[in-house]
Amino acid sequence: MSFWQVLTSTLAAFFGVQTEQRRERDFSSQSPVPFIVMGIILALCFVLGLILVVKLVLAN
Repeated sequence: MSFWQVLTSTLAAFFGVQTEQRRERDFSSQSPVPFIVMGIILALCFVLGLILVVKLVLAN
């Protein structure tokens, strides 16, 4: 699977809007490692984004 397919599938899963067709494609892939790595990266970005927003709000 390409980088963009893994990214869009992981983002859709984060928001809970994954289609059945894409879910089946994802589960038929060879390895879950790309999805796990992308999930960790997106979770870290989310947490860092929240920290940044809180710091910006508390600074004003």
